[in-house]
Amino acid sequence: MPAVHLSGLPATAVPTEAELEFDRQVDALALTGLPAHLDLSDACFRAFLEPLRDLLPPPENDGAGIPFVVVVPDIAVRDVLAGVSTVGGTGFTTMDDDDIARFRPLPELGVPRAPYLLLDVDTGEDTLGRTPADVLPELVSHGRLPLTIAEGLAVLVSEPGVLTSRNAFSLLGSRAGDKRVPALWTSSRRPRLGWCYQGAPHSWLGSASCAGRLGEQGLVT
Repeated sequence: MPAVHLSGLPATAVPTEAELEFDRQVDALALTGLPAHLDLSDACFRAFLEPLRDLLPPPENDGAGIPFVVVVPDIAVRDVLAGVSTVGGTGFTTMDDDDIARFRPLPELGVPRAPYLLLDVDTGEDTLGRTPADVLPELVSHGRLPLTIAEGLAVLVSEPGVLTSRNAFSLLGSRAGDKRVPALWTSSRRPRLGWCYQGAPHSWLGSASCAGRLGEQGLVT
């Protein structure tokens, strides 16, 4: 039998670890029902996010934080929560829709309106037991940015067990013009979106942050 020479065949690209993680996160977002909420087919939703593949960060050596999280800023909060399944059940909130809508991203964060990547996410384990009001200026001084509600939900979708494998966390990047800070924690073994006062410390609640936001328009830090 003659030998088969493969040298003339095109090489097959092997997906990187980051690309495999990107695909996994996109799958998880699709399963929450986001395509339907955005009035997109599943295929169009995936094509909508595909340009972010070219922006994936290089692998980190320390492995302490979450290297990246795919974020879709325009989300139906209650529907996305219900689409997150954990051992204890699906996510939920007792906040009504009007109250959720009052929490908007802080203007100074420059949050992109199109899908983007959240870089080097830290759920704030080292800020447990400290008030959000005290933590925020410290984050800023270290070049870190607080997360919004949409970003916190993206973290939860990408890693449904994050609230137990890491810690519950506040989302200081979304505010309603008062002293409340939204947060994600576990209630009756289920992920819950609620709020706490900015001056109230909790031993089980940290303040989440990231190193930047990277979209097609560039990096926001």
